[in-house]
Amino acid sequence: MQADGRATIVALGDSTTAGTPGFLSPLESPPDGRGNVESQYAYWLMKARPEWRVLNRGVNGERSDQIRARFDRDVLPGKPGLAVIIAGVNDVYQGRPAAHVIEQLGKMYEAGRKAGVRIVAGSIVPYNTATADQNARMSEINAWIKDVATREHRVRFVDTRAAVAAVDDPDRLSDSPDGLHPSPSGYRRLADALLPALEELLRA
Repeated sequence: MQADGRATIVALGDSTTAGTPGFLSPLESPPDGRGNVESQYAYWLMKARPEWRVLNRGVNGERSDQIRARFDRDVLPGKPGLAVIIAGVNDVYQGRPAAHVIEQLGKMYEAGRKAGVRIVAGSIVPYNTATADQNARMSEINAWIKDVATREHRVRFVDTRAAVAAVDDPDRLSDSPDGLHPSPSGYRRLADALLPALEELLRA
């Protein structure tokens, strides 16, 4: 909790966090970002809860190891009570094994534990051109995230993949401007999915 009474939450990740393709995050276009603000789940969280400060620390195209490398720089200075982490899709896209992503996510969750930052861990969202092998690797990673959350009380799993997936096909986005990223309405659904977990952890 900040001195002004607002809860600070850091949103850490890749394009799903940044708001691609409609928005460039503050890291991509300093100091405040650029584009359609509705194309980021951070905006919709603050729309629903004006008393929250949600810091968009997403960078389009980054792998999980690149995101982990900037954890201390981009999470800790904001002194957040919570961090949302969604990462791994670019590793899968580039052909890296699920084990690589699992290792990097584990290190981020551990960094959060040591810093006293509780983690809301989102599942990797789908993209429409994914192959069967890519979807299988994403499924393996997401299952691991969910399992970790059952054992670690400081990690809460949210199925962000399901939040933006098509009703009749969990491996495709329900609405997308480019087949790779959610639409503004998809980012709103991401926020809606994250909201209950964030509220519960803040109450705790």
